[in-house]
Amino acid sequence: MEHSTPRGPVPEVALDRSSPVPLYFQVASRLQQLIESGVMPVGGRLENEVELADRLAVSRPTIRRAVQYLVERGVLVRKRGAGTQIVHPKVRRPVELSSLYDDLTKSGQKPHTEIRTLHVGAPADHVAEALGLGEDAEVTWIERLRFADGEPLAIMHNAVPVDVLPLRREDLEERGLYELLRAAGYAPRMANQVVGARVATSAEARLLDDVRGAPLLTMTRTAWDAGGRAVEYGSHIYRASRYSLELTLST
Repeated sequence: MEHSTPRGPVPEVALDRSSPVPLYFQVASRLQQLIESGVMPVGGRLENEVELADRLAVSRPTIRRAVQYLVERGVLVRKRGAGTQIVHPKVRRPVELSSLYDDLTKSGQKPHTEIRTLHVGAPADHVAEALGLGEDAEVTWIERLRFADGEPLAIMHNAVPVDVLPLRREDLEERGLYELLRAAGYAPRMANQVVGARVATSAEARLLDDVRGAPLLTMTRTAWDAGGRAVEYGSHIYRASRYSLELTLST
């Protein structure tokens, strides 16, 4: 027996028709807010374009463009015979010195971590240079797969000097790295971060439950504590369909 996906009217969407912001973008932004807050639940279906256009008193092309905007960002998906379905809210991360674990917890999403590698040894040359380590220094090297609400979101590689913080697999499965650093008295206070983009390899796509060639966001970061000591080096990749960086700019 087939079960239909529930579809209900979209809650009130306030539009400012005197604003220079295009109407389609206002509609898309408000819908995304409703989805991220859970008012419009994942798995639900969107009203059809005619109904939605009539209720919001906008044209069908405006609605079509707003829906397409959200489809391109992985928030909605069009399914033949089933209409437009809400897939999941996208993780939007503000550009500030915080960890992905902290950001997911703050936004109400459930982080889960799979530790793939954890070993102590000499750092690679580029890691030693980033952390300012001498020839005999050792780091704990970690590879983790981070999930948000049960979906794979990021592959994370980190190096932490062993004399900063001894790391255990069980701690990293239950807590975020920055939380552990803060508890040990080495809270990151400043960082140099480089963000880029590339496509997924076959191995990365398998881990992230995506397709080969899918777009990825990349981030490389070196963080220092208040005393100027380098406490962490990170090299991470994120599914671009589920993750974005949010910036607030001013003059």
